[in-house]
Amino acid sequence: MPYGVEWFPEKQLLKTEKIELPLRHKILSMSAIVAIVGRPNVGKSTLFNRMIKRRDAIVDEISGVTRDRHYGKSDWNGREFSLIDTGGYVVGSDDIFEKEIDKQVELAIDEADVIIFVVDVTAGVTGMDDEVAQLLRRANKPTFLAVNKVDSALREVDAVEFYALGLGAYYTISSINGSGTGELLDAVVEKLPEDSGVVEEELPRFSVVGRPNAGKSSFINALLGEDRYIVTDIAGTTRDSVDTKYNRFGFEFNLMDTAGIRRKAKVKEDLEFYTVMRSVRAIEHSDVVMLVLDATRGFEGQDLNIFWLAERNRKGIVILVNKWDLVEKETNTVKQFEAYIRKQIEPFTDVPIIFISALSKQRIFKAIETAVEVYNNKTKRIATSKLNDTMLPIIEHTPPPSHKGKYVKVKFCTQLPTPTPQFAFFANLPQYVKDPYRRFIENKLRENFDFKGVPVQVYFRKK
Repeated sequence: MPYGVEWFPEKQLLKTEKIELPLRHKILSMSAIVAIVGRPNVGKSTLFNRMIKRRDAIVDEISGVTRDRHYGKSDWNGREFSLIDTGGYVVGSDDIFEKEIDKQVELAIDEADVIIFVVDVTAGVTGMDDEVAQLLRRANKPTFLAVNKVDSALREVDAVEFYALGLGAYYTISSINGSGTGELLDAVVEKLPEDSGVVEEELPRFSVVGRPNAGKSSFINALLGEDRYIVTDIAGTTRDSVDTKYNRFGFEFNLMDTAGIRRKAKVKEDLEFYTVMRSVRAIEHSDVVMLVLDATRGFEGQDLNIFWLAERNRKGIVILVNKWDLVEKETNTVKQFEAYIRKQIEPFTDVPIIFISALSKQRIFKAIETAVEVYNNKTKRIATSKLNDTMLPIIEHTPPPSHKGKYVKVKFCTQLPTPTPQFAFFANLPQYVKDPYRRFIENKLRENFDFKGVPVQVYFRKK
């Protein structure tokens, strides 16, 4: 693959000035929120995936796989609702992750309208189940007890002991094969609040990507002004790719945190393989990719791999050099660092580079402002008349080199109806136009129409 891009094939299975974002998708009705909670490894993420009809949440036999709150959309009997998957709730653990996961669970409970409390019939009632039940009673919200892993008549009998939790009637389900989930959802939908009548637009998606421990989650938390994602000094803290709606200072879009992408040779475990796959998919489904670098480590090979992965998928790109407050600076440090990055990413050098600090919030809103501008560049449409009036004189003044005495004449050009900027130039002998001249035309398009941060494709076709 060009530029040394490593691919991870899937295994079989600021300013207050408002910047308008063009909306491309249909309008959806605003929905109620249902949270799935419980202790670790009872099958919450499996149930979440079944309800949203996609494998968004990572599922593994290891407890503690889910860490951050994970959002999705579901519907049942014509009612649409938002669904929150949470990490396993644990009391009294010294594990730094467990403490942070508990905080995320409590935030999800506070946010939810209805709660599904998942327990494991094969383990019976445990002390941690009692702790979660007490937490839910204090929350005083509609709660449905789902006894999971009930896939036989014998286990139906075993489920009776869960009356001891004091939450009333329970629902026996198997989140793997779906049995019993229909009855559970019938009951959940009945308790959902009425639709507010407010509409919610499906928004552009900006993903924050980079190597492990570059500061991606810290950057998003700083933007949101809350601890939306768990942050530690341990590489690999974030596992799932998680969306958050950002609506501040006139900007509105979905902001996606992703797991750090390591070199394929260093990915040893299935769990990490799937976290990397989620991050690669996040890039594929994004409109703009915000590549976060660790300034103390510089611009390394894996940063370059991620950059070209985004470019190959024709995404808008903004490079954020994080932890800039930790770098010793001289007069030309910024210029030298920026020049080094642009040298590495040649020939696609028309990319904004912002030096930030997520910890001190230095230039983080400038980063968002720039990402919005890149999105607008990506969705920009140039009128055919304006394109021809600008480009044809340039081509006439600097035509393609002749080939064996034959001259290429370009008569017309137009922007193609594609999601990213692509242009067709119609000529008598398009086969004689070489790559250097294509890059010349691309550079002239960038000079005249501002496609900063966006890959541009140029085609020469037979007129």
